Amino acid sequence: MSLLSLSTRLSRREFLKLGGFGLGALILLPLAAIQQAELSGQQGRVLDAVISLYDRPSKEGKVVKYVWRDLVLPITAVTLGDDTGAFNRVWYQIGKDGYAYSGGIQPVELKLNEPGEAIPEMGKLVEVTVPYTDARRQPDAAAPLSYRLYYATTHWVVSLTQDVLGATWYGIWDEKIKNVYYAPGRHLRLVPDEELQMLSPQVPAEAKHIEVHLGEQMVVAYEYDQPVFMTRAATGARFSSGNYETPRGSYVVQRKRPARHMAAGDRAAPNSYDLPGVPWVCYFTEDGISLHGTYWHNDFGKPRSHGCVNLSTQAAKWIYRWTTPVVPARESSVFEDGGTRIEVV
Repeated sequence: MSLLSLSTRLSRREFLKLGGFGLGALILLPLAAIQQAELSGQQGRVLDAVISLYDRPSKEGKVVKYVWRDLVLPITAVTLGDDTGAFNRVWYQIGKDGYAYSGGIQPVELKLNEPGEAIPEMGKLVEVTVPYTDARRQPDAAAPLSYRLYYATTHWVVSLTQDVLGATWYGIWDEKIKNVYYAPGRHLRLVPDEELQMLSPQVPAEAKHIEVHLGEQMVVAYEYDQPVFMTRAATGARFSSGNYETPRGSYVVQRKRPARHMAAGDRAAPNSYDLPGVPWVCYFTEDGISLHGTYWHNDFGKPRSHGCVNLSTQAAKWIYRWTTPVVPARESSVFEDGGTRIEVV
């Protein structure tokens, strides 16, 4: 079954199920199903150094305002842009200030948490539930900054401590730099064990497989050759510094991590990156190409990665839970051959 025939046979509700969850799902819906969706209480974090707000949902419109990275804006509606040839036509209305292209804004929430009373000996997975939080070298708001941690990123905490004011901080073990830094406990959610349990456990492992469609920038999961989940992606691209296109071929998931610090190159150099807390990582090549969640862009439907298959954090979590091998809830990784088959076509 082709992706085109699949999309025309699905209802709006089925597209929402297959497309992921929340605002990200709207990108996959048939255009007539989006029109103008009103929102209440939704926020968005600016992802780029600077983005423009326009007087209408089009880059041909008049720029009415500039906003800068990490500003948190109210998303009051989602609508379609005027450019019918664009790979991503979704725009966000920012209150009465104007319209912003969705690719440069991460939908976020602000949810504070009651910190746990203890951390298990092997550590525990946490998720950031605020637009961003600053991790420090010591459990002290005045300590030097280590990293800014962003909404929906995941991290492995190994300790819990309180500062002189009685505020709780979690100690985060960073496997890339081999060190611990600290983040406010109220900004991190301890991920319950049951939230990490396998999806569709009744389906034999050999009856599951994933197709990554490079031309359509789509990922489709199958059970018994029937599609059960579909989401847009951003795969590897060709840059001036080299060809990073995701390689076609047959693979299997061989390593999985619920959180990973990904970094390459000098941070000041072109195409370099330093990304702590990349969530829900499923590796399928020996040199580290994976499916994973993405928090540094919201622009799916066009190649733009360094080889990996970028997904929304919600979609990546679904695939992480659905595929084999299974990562036990109290472990930070698993390495096994013979996991879920992946076809990159």
